[in-house]
Amino acid sequence: MPKKLVLAVIDAMKPAMLERAIATGRAPTLQLLIERGQYTDECVAAFPSVTPVCAASIATGTGPSEHEIPAMNWWHRGEDRYVEYGTSFGASRAFGIRQSLTDTIYNMNLEHLSRDVKTVFEHLDDADIRTAGTTYLMYRGRHRHEPSVSTALSRLAHTAFGLPTWGPKELFYADMFASRKTSCRSQLGLPGVRDQHSGCVSEFMVQQDLFDFLLLSLPDNDTHSHKYGPFAQVDSIAAADKQIARVMDAAGGPDRFLEDHAVIVCSDHSQSKVEGEIDLFRAFDGFGLRAAQRPREDDEIAVCPNSRAAQVYVLDRDRRRQLIPRIERTLLALEGVDLTMRMGDHPDGEAIVRGERSRGVKELRFAPRGELSDARGERWSVEGDLDLLGLKVEDDQIRSATYPDALSRVWSALRCHTTGEVLASARPGYEFLDWGGAHHVGGGSHGSLHANDSNAVLIWTGTGPEKASKEQWALRDITPMALQHFGVSAG
Repeated sequence: MPKKLVLAVIDAMKPAMLERAIATGRAPTLQLLIERGQYTDECVAAFPSVTPVCAASIATGTGPSEHEIPAMNWWHRGEDRYVEYGTSFGASRAFGIRQSLTDTIYNMNLEHLSRDVKTVFEHLDDADIRTAGTTYLMYRGRHRHEPSVSTALSRLAHTAFGLPTWGPKELFYADMFASRKTSCRSQLGLPGVRDQHSGCVSEFMVQQDLFDFLLLSLPDNDTHSHKYGPFAQVDSIAAADKQIARVMDAAGGPDRFLEDHAVIVCSDHSQSKVEGEIDLFRAFDGFGLRAAQRPREDDEIAVCPNSRAAQVYVLDRDRRRQLIPRIERTLLALEGVDLTMRMGDHPDGEAIVRGERSRGVKELRFAPRGELSDARGERWSVEGDLDLLGLKVEDDQIRSATYPDALSRVWSALRCHTTGEVLASARPGYEFLDWGGAHHVGGGSHGSLHANDSNAVLIWTGTGPEKASKEQWALRDITPMALQHFGVSAG
């Protein structure tokens, strides 16, 4: 029987800040795991590098073209409405708090996440492996859970929603779902309390021997970094480290814990400093822009800011050929926009990337066929300005340090059927204002294709292959690693 496996996700942990936390003695547990296992500081995120997209890639081992979660804020063509997963309180309020919470808690898993892919919980549930999860955006599993009514806050949530869901065998989601009674409380997922709640219920599950696989979600680092900036992460990484130590101590300390448990620790993306905002709503004022809740007959486009990325959807399908070039020009004229991306008209499919550079607008076209091989072994044909994506070609190998795994990530984002017609990525230092007018200027954010946002942490101990087995690691490698640990087929 393989060891039990804990997958700990520390939201937005920046590799450089993990290394600083270790160097200053603030993250001894993570240091121990690195010393006893494998570590890479270049585990590439999905694009857009926002939490729902990346969480879906971690939980399914696929990119957005397969899992179909396109963004934090997106346009639902089938339901003719915006979906908002909680970019900010103001953005949720713009679309209705109840609808935003319903989309985030229920619809993301039960409606929006593709039924054509399995989550790690579903794979393991089907193999009769005991699964467990703490509050994490992607929790879909094979076990039905009724809402909790054990506390005043959970009863309030039950009154507002009161719907069952499907998750791992043991599910502890804020105070809304609790498969067993514990003394652990999350104040309905209040930032600053979430890591402690995850540590508390995980400690309980270790003591009671309730799982073979546990997803331990530690999201408070992201909130701290948004507010204080990515270079203030040492404190929040130290807090996450204490919760991992707490789980280990429940088994008698790190040595005894690691005798029976393998551990994977990852971040879902990184963060970068924000110094300026980009106002898409003002930029597209001359278009027929669909408002948050007031449809009009002359609506032409839907605009979806996603922190340091954005998407624009064409609603007037008859004017698609006219609108897309206008959308591209409008985006590229904005200070702070780095790149635009869209599919071209090539019959076999072709992606087009454009960016404003010192000598005007540059263009790159590529498709997944050709003679060039990327760091993950995928093959591409590429023509145009390679510098646009920092691409270097040597001996039929194509690489970019500035935009890691760029071709594969852009292609998957554009081929996602729920994505917009035109995608945008911000320059370092800029963020798109959300639907509530909120931004993180003076703090940190993420979402772009740039390495600043995209290089995440991956640590594994007691499981998995050698680091050198892959030139480029990615979030979509994590579920396959977990399945292989238990000898479960991904088919």
